[in-house]
Amino acid sequence: MSSPDSVLKTDLEEFQNIIGYRFKDIDILATVFSHSSFVNENKLHKKDSNERLEFLGDAVVGVITNAYLFEKYPEANEGFLTRVKSLAVSQPSLAEAARKCKLGGYLLLGKGEETSEGRAKESNLSNAFEALAGAIYLDGGLSGATKFMKEFVLNDLVVDAREAKDYKSELQEIIQKKHKKRPVYHIASEEGPEHKKIFIVRVAFGGKILGEGRGKSKKEAELAAAKEALKAF
Repeated sequence: MSSPDSVLKTDLEEFQNIIGYRFKDIDILATVFSHSSFVNENKLHKKDSNERLEFLGDAVVGVITNAYLFEKYPEANEGFLTRVKSLAVSQPSLAEAARKCKLGGYLLLGKGEETSEGRAKESNLSNAFEALAGAIYLDGGLSGATKFMKEFVLNDLVVDAREAKDYKSELQEIIQKKHKKRPVYHIASEEGPEHKKIFIVRVAFGGKILGEGRGKSKKEAELAAAKEALKAF
């Protein structure tokens, strides 16, 4: 935003205390709170919403998570690292991190979004968290963003053997053993803007849908669909 007038200075101060980071440019933090519904309703410029910061933050969250996992698991192969990253940067994971820093309570929402419990929506929370990561990166560089990510996401990341498994391989193994054929994955639909697509993938066998999954990439959605399908076995 051009100015943080829409956000009380006490709120900005309070939130900085929660996240343990002091912004040199407080206007950037004010922009983090500005949901597109609020911007549209108040006839502000589209650039005043947090969507541009969210776009940047998506990449920031990804590269920090990749570097963290690369160092933490020096013996792990690419498949394992990819699956663990998918867990770490998934919508539920980032939404939980947003709850941890009480981000939902500071969002500026339009009336419709407010009445539909927009502060509790995982999509709004995870998007705002990415915007926050992008804002900290702009204001304090990669080191500031890394410290923030470790505090609210990565230090709490618990990876058990089950969660890190390759669900696609496990499902394929079960089906091939019995039927000598592989399950088929297809994209059921796509949601969201081009830079922030969510893929909905279904896995089927013998004309029957076994499971459906969502993800930021086709690979992540396929893993989620396979995980859902495995419940039937």
